[in-house]
Amino acid sequence: MAGMGFLLDGFESVSLDQMDSIRLMNRIDTKYVTTLDVLSRVLDMARSSYLALDAGEGKISPYDSIYFDTPGREMYTRHHDRRLVRRKVRTRVYMATGATFLEIKRKNNHGRTKKKRIGIPPECFNDFSLAPGSGDFLSRWTEYDCAMLSPKIETRFDRVTLVDKAMTERLTIDMNLEFTALDSGRKAFLEDAVIIELKQSGHAPSIIRDILLELRVKPLRVSKYCIATALTVPGVRANRFKMKIRMIEKLKGNKIKVL
Repeated sequence: MAGMGFLLDGFESVSLDQMDSIRLMNRIDTKYVTTLDVLSRVLDMARSSYLALDAGEGKISPYDSIYFDTPGREMYTRHHDRRLVRRKVRTRVYMATGATFLEIKRKNNHGRTKKKRIGIPPECFNDFSLAPGSGDFLSRWTEYDCAMLSPKIETRFDRVTLVDKAMTERLTIDMNLEFTALDSGRKAFLEDAVIIELKQSGHAPSIIRDILLELRVKPLRVSKYCIATALTVPGVRANRFKMKIRMIEKLKGNKIKVL
């Protein structure tokens, strides 16, 4: 991490207020998975073209999220079964600031991701149903109500957010990924794996995409919630995700640890 922090020191900073113009709540996401060694090269090549978000606590921000699902894990199953229209319901806390949200991500049949969110009190992170207005928010944007959902998976990671200088795209880089199955306490760690996500309003030219192509980092559709479930919940249907897990395991210098 020290080497990566040194590379980030060379990036100009962008504040949260400046990022407002590129929130991209309705967007096209392209994900990549690589290692910390390759990420160092990506950052070195991107330094002159991108700004790094500094929310006031530095350019590396810790995140904590809890994903909620039905008793039969309906949202996980819809993703596993390649249903084009699917949702994720989660709470998320930005640990550097304490800001906490209930978020709903919906992917439509055109491959676009729409995200809706409302702020909730930090004490409602583990049970959003206690937050005022959360039930109405959930029923407005999903077919579920609070009683149908319970916490299933917790994900923790450190994130770097980059934005191009034209303010047209955003890039998130997630490292130190740790997953916990909340019903059993079983944990999985992705060790040196890094998940990079390019977020755009459309398929515009992208410097970072060209950099990743040059470094032979190919797109890989991967969901942290689904990979975490497949790794930590014995007996769950996971055929679709096993190949992706093997690809992550084969990354040079990476390994997956399950406890």
